[in-house]
Amino acid sequence: MQKYVVLDKAVGQTPLECAELWRAAHTEYTGVSLAYAGRLDPMASGKLLILIGDECKVQEKYHHLDKEYQFSVLFGVSSDTADVLGRLTIALKVPTLSKSQLVTSIKKLTGHVNLPYPHFSSKTVKGKPLHVWTLEGRLNEIKIPTKESTIYSLKVVKIETKTRQEIYDEVSEKIESIKPVTDASKALGNDFRRVDVRKDWKLFLGTGKPTDTFTIGTFSCVASSGTYMRTLSEVIAKQQTTNGLAYHINRTKIGQYQKLPLGLGFWKSRFK
Repeated sequence: MQKYVVLDKAVGQTPLECAELWRAAHTEYTGVSLAYAGRLDPMASGKLLILIGDECKVQEKYHHLDKEYQFSVLFGVSSDTADVLGRLTIALKVPTLSKSQLVTSIKKLTGHVNLPYPHFSSKTVKGKPLHVWTLEGRLNEIKIPTKESTIYSLKVVKIETKTRQEIYDEVSEKIESIKPVTDASKALGNDFRRVDVRKDWKLFLGTGKPTDTFTIGTFSCVASSGTYMRTLSEVIAKQQTTNGLAYHINRTKIGQYQKLPLGLGFWKSRFK
């Protein structure tokens, strides 16, 4: 029996759904324990490391793996989840950005950095996950914890513009890709609050002209375990004196990365 398998999780899937679809296609693993080593949010896609059988008992040895992502930042719009599946805040003025601006500003974000945990994350504060504090509207009662991360490499891949209508259409497709959540134990989240999230994006569409354009920057990032691309998206936007959210996140590599001088590095090992 193999110890692990690397799957490609689609946007809209949970890690559990991704693992169970694989199991359904490999009936020899019926009844065998499966566990994922490093989750991915519903709106994120990409490599998901699934441990099999007895390997689930040593899950902790997989907790500190480095990851590579390609992610995009939509400037001028933010949300309480820091991605498209949250309650929106729309900037009054949308900046015009250049690739050179982004290249210069993100240089400050490589190396050891302290990043706040997303408001919608499983990080526990006073015995309760941050996302529960957020849903209860009680974030003012706690201090948001931070996590030290190492960003080995952060590069601008491209910069583009999309119209308000294009963004609305793409986001709507992503939001509807999630199966309805009817589990009573998740009632507080109320199906990812999609009734309200849909209304917010509808408001976004109607705030200006459908042909209004927004800047989207795409980045590649190699970082230590537990580095949230959602948080990094917000930080990059703040550098440009605006707000922003993670428009797209795709995990492309999992393994151990060796950083070298002059911004160079290589993957010592990778899970494939």
